[in-house]
Amino acid sequence: MSILDRGFLYGDSVFEVMRVHRGVAFRQRAHLERLARSAESVFIELPVTVEALATELRAALEASGLRDAYVRLILTRGQGPLTFDRRTASAPRRVVLVAPLPELAQSLYTEGVTAALVHVSRPAVGSRSRGVKASNYLANLLALEEARSRGAHDAILVEPDGMVTEAASSNVFVVRDGRVLTPRLEAGILSGITRGVVIERAGALGVPVEEGLVFPSDLYRADEVFLTSSVRELVSVVRVDGREVGVGAPGPVAARLREAYRAEVRRETGG
Repeated sequence: MSILDRGFLYGDSVFEVMRVHRGVAFRQRAHLERLARSAESVFIELPVTVEALATELRAALEASGLRDAYVRLILTRGQGPLTFDRRTASAPRRVVLVAPLPELAQSLYTEGVTAALVHVSRPAVGSRSRGVKASNYLANLLALEEARSRGAHDAILVEPDGMVTEAASSNVFVVRDGRVLTPRLEAGILSGITRGVVIERAGALGVPVEEGLVFPSDLYRADEVFLTSSVRELVSVVRVDGREVGVGAPGPVAARLREAYRAEVRRETGG
């Protein structure tokens, strides 16, 4: 790859992360379609069809020899001269990375994790790139660094207007009195694939879910808080800013939804 690739120079690229079970990427089609939407939003022309991307992904998986894997599919604008003008770039470049799944300690699920609220200002909010899965994650990386410096496992982001949006690399859910609340997409959050499956499974279980405004006080008063992402799936947060959430242990609603999510994974992938 050229060092003049705009993905390297400016983070001018979009991407997707998938978890593979027994050689099958869970919700692959949804991930690829979201990649195409992200590319369109930031004026990157998809160089091949979604079907062709699926074929390339399968070929990369077969070449890796991995049955359970982490996959990252990246689409950059391509390379060009040292200028911000996107029109000078040519030939969007796609990269498929396949790696062994990161080791996930069972304690993530049995004991939960801690989180710290980190105040951030994301320039993408309110712009055309709102909700796009773009590669420029500097604000998220710095938020996670701040959270870790305060002794927390993860960062939950709070906008200047006081609204909770998402975690460093996952979506946020709050449970109170058996009802689930999660930030609405209009807050500029990523429409997470795992988030969508959890909302879908909650409906099937009769667990009410509301997409609305979430504030720090909602987390402090919650019975349960949990995070969702493609790799970690569903992980409970047991302390926020040093305050215990509920009884300070993973709760029953998160446990039901995690099992429902995993049942859907098994149904779709056999994994």
